[in-house]
Amino acid sequence: MAPCLAPRSARLRPASLARALLLPLLALSLCACAPRQLVLNEMADSLAGQGQSAEDDPELARDAAAFYLKLSESVLREQPGHLPLAGAVAGGFTQYAYAFVAFEADRLETTDARAAARLRSRAANLYRRGRDHALSALETSRPGLRRQLDGQTPLPPLPPQQRPLAYWAAAAWGGLISLSKDDPDTVADLPAAIRLARLAWDSDPTYGDGALASLMGSFEAARPGGSRAQAEAYFDEALRLGAGHNAGAFVAKAEGHAQPAGDKAAFLALLHQALAVRDTPGSPLTLSNAVMRRRAEWLISTADDLF
Repeated sequence: MAPCLAPRSARLRPASLARALLLPLLALSLCACAPRQLVLNEMADSLAGQGQSAEDDPELARDAAAFYLKLSESVLREQPGHLPLAGAVAGGFTQYAYAFVAFEADRLETTDARAAARLRSRAANLYRRGRDHALSALETSRPGLRRQLDGQTPLPPLPPQQRPLAYWAAAAWGGLISLSKDDPDTVADLPAAIRLARLAWDSDPTYGDGALASLMGSFEAARPGGSRAQAEAYFDEALRLGAGHNAGAFVAKAEGHAQPAGDKAAFLALLHQALAVRDTPGSPLTLSNAVMRRRAEWLISTADDLF
């Protein structure tokens, strides 16, 4: 199970390195005239707002992401109650793990199994890191949530400001579980991850232009006793919400529904639809679509081995 395409509000599109490097300088300039807390608030707001510009170069995004994530994580430690920054950090780690680490592991599997295993271990750690940032921020706002996720009692509704955290925690959790099949304790968390995703779904099923719907489909397909028909309904809803502009929705249905069903024709058709997605200038989906088109190309090239 892979994290689905990022919501429009929090995709992995690091802003230019120059802007990021200016943040510590801004902090120094403010220190002379403002309390430390104000400086941290300003930095947290700025970092949470990064990633709104379109980027069509995955390598550039990957290189910039490491600095952005480390800086953001450092500020978050000082501002643990800053929900937008926590969501940005959780989303950043999750997307970095999926797009640049786990995917590389998949591509290396047939030529260097040891390197692939090392990369999957690293991806699992990054997913865990993203999940823990999101869960920690949620726990700050909703004390006892982690314990409640393991129970069966109804959960209070999710307010809008907590939706990104719930989505990213669930997505990162799903990614971690998918890479931890030899760890029964981690796999046993699947119901809690699904329950958290359901909490976000009940709050806003349209969240992320289909990203949440794809995640729900992946969880439904992965859970013991899951309904194939229900999973397909979630994937189709993701496609509807993506309106033909979300390459990840096509890839998610190909991997989450067509491949397990053994339907090679549908698998390839969905992947070719992903490749056909074209971005409008300045689209916030630009980088995500570039990453997913690369994955679609690779999946097409390996289709004969998958079926």
